[in-house]
Amino acid sequence: MECGSYQVIRKSSECRARLGKVYTTRGVIDTPIFMPVGTQGTVKGVSSEFLHSSGAQIILANSYHLYLRPGTEVIKKAGGIQKFNSWNKPMLTDSGGFQVFSLNDIRKINENGTEFQSHIDGSKHFFSPEKSIQVQKDIGADIVMCFDECTPYPTDYEYAKNSMELSLRWAKRCKEEFYKDDSYKTQALFGIVQGSIYNDLRIKSAQEMLNIGFVGYAIGGLSVGEPKEYMHLVLENILPLLPENKARYLMGVGMPEDLWECVERGIDMFDCVIPTRNGRNGQVFTSFGKINIRNAEFKEDFSPLDSDCNCPTCTGYSRAYLNHLVRAQETLYLSLLSLHNIYFMVNLMSNIRKSLRNDIFLKSKQEFFEKYYSRN
Repeated sequence: MECGSYQVIRKSSECRARLGKVYTTRGVIDTPIFMPVGTQGTVKGVSSEFLHSSGAQIILANSYHLYLRPGTEVIKKAGGIQKFNSWNKPMLTDSGGFQVFSLNDIRKINENGTEFQSHIDGSKHFFSPEKSIQVQKDIGADIVMCFDECTPYPTDYEYAKNSMELSLRWAKRCKEEFYKDDSYKTQALFGIVQGSIYNDLRIKSAQEMLNIGFVGYAIGGLSVGEPKEYMHLVLENILPLLPENKARYLMGVGMPEDLWECVERGIDMFDCVIPTRNGRNGQVFTSFGKINIRNAEFKEDFSPLDSDCNCPTCTGYSRAYLNHLVRAQETLYLSLLSLHNIYFMVNLMSNIRKSLRNDIFLKSKQEFFEKYYSRN
């Protein structure tokens, strides 16, 4: 099958959730799926061996960061990103659009692309749609994303409209660049729907993206500060317009409650830095809700982080020991808590897929929420 192609395995009889598979040259990805973020070619604090053991099927890297350091020439010489980082499974690269967006005061956007300054040494660089695609090809990602402008929130209608239309023009250029050679035989290009919270802009973006034609479609420009009900409304309005035989990827969303809500509305793929970022700050996801392991209540708590989790952290260390590591600023906690949070998210998605196979999604969602919020 074509790289990036999607197959529906089962649809929920209760909602728009669906069970499926995404096909890549490096393996088949069961969906719905959460993708850990390895911005600089590594999921912070978590080795490839532990990622494999967690059941993770695909991870992300960021073309902006890898372009700056170590540089695409180094990665090409290594044989591609999967050999460079010893992952050897599917990978997706962000185009760099979000990172350029986050630079704010040190970027300039025009029709041709974006000029920005390196966050490392202040040197000036320019990403055009063509440059972004070539960088991602050189990195060797299985799934490549169109270069777009991530519209900030809040923003006025006129800015959102101009930004969305610019992203559409860039998407056409991305597709032209992508299909200039045989990369499409081993890599897939996904388009990105923009338009902020404005329904008519989102609809136009989706329709025009379909006219351009991509292997899969992402929803960008959400989880950037807008209220959750706005995000849900965008998905409810847009997802029915997207083809059922294409993967649907919601970019940058990764709180456990959001995964349930957005799968219910028809999303197949997610990514987010939250599991590892929270772990580095002592914040942990458990079956009974979020906890901050640095809190004094855990100083003499010799139980595991989560009695329902079989990750190496939970089977090998107590809350009291982890509390000690965090308070003593021993760097081991960075890995142990990040690892647990990755396991939690991977296992959560596995349970969501199981609920879809058994067609009990809403019942499973309710049971998860009742347990997850039981500490409150």
